[in-house]
Parts: sequence; C-alpha cells; structure tokens
Amino acid sequence: MSPFLSSEHIDIDTNKQGFVSLVGAGPGDPDLLTVKAFRLLQQADVVVYDRLVSNEILALVDADAERIYVGKQLDYHCVPQEQINQILAEQAEQGKHVVRLKGGDPFIFGRGGEELDLLAERNINYEVVPGITAAAGCTAYSGIPLTHREHSQSVQFITGHVKKDGENIDWASLAKANHTLVFYMGLKQSSVISQKLLEHGLDASTACAIIEKGTTPEQRVFTSSLAELPTVAKDAVSPSLIVIGSVTSLHHKLSWFNQ
Repeated sequence: MSPFLSSEHIDIDTNKQGFVSLVGAGPGDPDLLTVKAFRLLQQADVVVYDRLVSNEILALVDADAERIYVGKQLDYHCVPQEQINQILAEQAEQGKHVVRLKGGDPFIFGRGGEELDLLAERNINYEVVPGITAAAGCTAYSGIPLTHREHSQSVQFITGHVKKDGENIDWASLAKANHTLVFYMGLKQSSVISQKLLEHGLDASTACAIIEKGTTPEQRVFTSSLAELPTVAKDAVSPSLIVIGSVTSLHHKLSWFNQ
C-alpha cells in the first residue's frame, strides 16, 4: 500500500461523539475512489452501503467494521429511505464513526441531502466526500466526451425516474442541438424519453448511447439513433446510463476501455 494512502495520515476528531461521513464511491472501478474516501473506509466503525457499491470497493473496508446493507433497486427498496436516515442517526448517536457509502456522487441523484437533513436536526456532526458521478465516469470509460467544441457546448443530467406521462420534465428545454443529455436510471423509461424528445423537435437520427455497468470489467456500450433507443434498451440491463447527443458518435473512435 502506498504511504500516502495510509489511514494514519488522517484522524477524525469526533471527541468520542458520533460522526457521519457521506462518501461517494464512484461508478464502480475502485481506482476511481478519492484518497479521502479510501482513508475513511479504513477508519469507519460502521459502513452503511448501497447496492451499486462494488465488491472491490467493499473489500477496502476495515475488517473490524460493521457493514449494513441498505440497497435499492428498481421497484424494490430493501430498506425505505426514512429508515436509512434513522440508521445513520442512531449509529452516530452511539458514538460511532459512520461511513454512508453511496455509488457515484452522493449529491447527484443520490438522496444525500435527504440523509443529512435528519443528522442536522439532531445536531450530529457530518461531512460530505464527493465521488465521481456516473455521468463523468461512465462516459470517460466509453470514449464519449460530455462536451466537445464540434458537438456539444453544454451538458445536462436528468433523472430517468419520470412519471408515466413525462410531464414533470421540461422536455422542450432538453430537445436542442449542440447539447448532451445524460439520463440516470432511465432504462425502464427509454420509450418515454425517446417519444418526448421526438415530440419536442429533437431529430430522430440524433446519436445515443447506453452504457451498461460502466467502469467495470462488465461494461458494455450500445449505440443507436434516438428513434431506435427503446429497441436497443431492451438488450441492456441495470445499472445503465443513457447518453443522448452527437458526442456519442465518438465512442467507436475514442473507445479505450476493455479493448
């Protein structure tokens, strides 16, 4: 182990009071963890972790630390969000250093703010350690730049958990050229996403990509047009990220991972 990664280089001063570290685990590759995240995994008394945290990352947790699984998946929540919030508070109130380990970044569609609400109300000390969000990590490992001077001058992250009629998203603001759209958790809603963007004027031939299990050895990338997106999505499994925009056409040229 490199000396600069040693957990001896950092010490959380909790004064024997509980403390919660809200930590982003990144999109899957353990090498994408921040140095601080690694150190905290070595120090934690308790690690409360999600379904998308890889086994390789969990292997970095101190062997003596307690592990509490609170994973969620589509249409099934192992532990309701309110109960997760309560677990964090109760563990900290026992004087423990708790690491809440979440896939990606805890403040980008990670409900990190919700989990801190209860801690703040109970005057429990906490910190936030950002992680590489899936949009950045998975596209980088797929050779898809989120922005490119010849393709896209802006990028937008959108949750794919939309209502069936899609009315809770301003689709008109999304359906524009020279723009990259990244939909988190959108695989099941790919038909709605395609339909709404087409209805609001985005060209049917707009290039798209679905990145499955990004940054892991099981990563697969599917490419299609916007019109064909729902059909291609049937071959992908969760977790997958949907990227829409002409930058995705660069995948075949710039792809480097798992070659």
